[in-house]
Amino acid sequence: GREFGLGMNPEFLTEGTALEDFQRQDRIVIGALDPRSEEVLVRLYAGFPEVPRVLVNPRTAEMIKYASNALLATAISFSNELANLCSAIGGIDIVDVMRGVHLSRYLTAQSEAPPGWRAPIAAFLEAGCGYGGSCLPKDVKALLRSAQDAGTPLAILQSVENINQEQRKRFYRKIEKHFKGKLEGLRFAVWGIAFKPNTDDVRESSAIPIIEGLLAEGARVKAFDPAAMEEARAFFPKIEYGADSYDVAKESDALVLVTEWNQFRRLDLERIKSLMKTPVFIDLRNVYDPDQMKALGFKYSCVGRAKVETGA
Repeated sequence: GREFGLGMNPEFLTEGTALEDFQRQDRIVIGALDPRSEEVLVRLYAGFPEVPRVLVNPRTAEMIKYASNALLATAISFSNELANLCSAIGGIDIVDVMRGVHLSRYLTAQSEAPPGWRAPIAAFLEAGCGYGGSCLPKDVKALLRSAQDAGTPLAILQSVENINQEQRKRFYRKIEKHFKGKLEGLRFAVWGIAFKPNTDDVRESSAIPIIEGLLAEGARVKAFDPAAMEEARAFFPKIEYGADSYDVAKESDALVLVTEWNQFRRLDLERIKSLMKTPVFIDLRNVYDPDQMKALGFKYSCVGRAKVETGA
């Protein structure tokens, strides 16, 4: 219409580092309906002259955003699928596998990079209990629905979605090995409710189906998260919440680490073990070393590592 423009300007900001991401952008994507709209958006970003620009139409700009998030989701599900294979074969540690993958020049090549530098996407090439949050799950689902409507199925992305859902279910198989499926009346401590560290966002968090599953089996849950306690109460108003990491461990039959907050890496594990009723530790983010946990006397489970189920 006359004097009316339309632009699509997707953002690529990460929760927890959004301000830094905006100030140090890696790309500016501008999808404009007409030359005037494009000119306005280009001028809007005049303060970032060194940042690469991609000038396209609005629909292509939208697809760039969806494709970017779908790639990250694919990396996560790829890592988790390999972790499951490592567990099935035996004698293979997914942490060591990914450490070797991360050293590839495709992930490390950068001019004037310090030794040991790796591309940020390498953080998505880690095994765990699946992706969550407000972006990756909905964007993968949106692409799958668009593909369905267009009559062009996306087999890879459908597998990404299926693997992510299945990864959360595998948690219960780990629990069954310790408690033979009889969870009623048991008390579970949960470390981490946010979908990732450094945010209070619990949307699509892996902790939600895990806690829901435990409650459905009649288990009791006491949880702690450094930032997401208030948000979590909206989902689970009736579970218990601890004052800190040690408080939730008291008298627990098992402890489940869901979100890899740094403070969970710096705890007195001997004290944690002394507080627990039984020392069953389910590490869904591979934060701890299996040998260390075995030496401390924990019955330890993790994701895709060679030395798992120690002490079981």
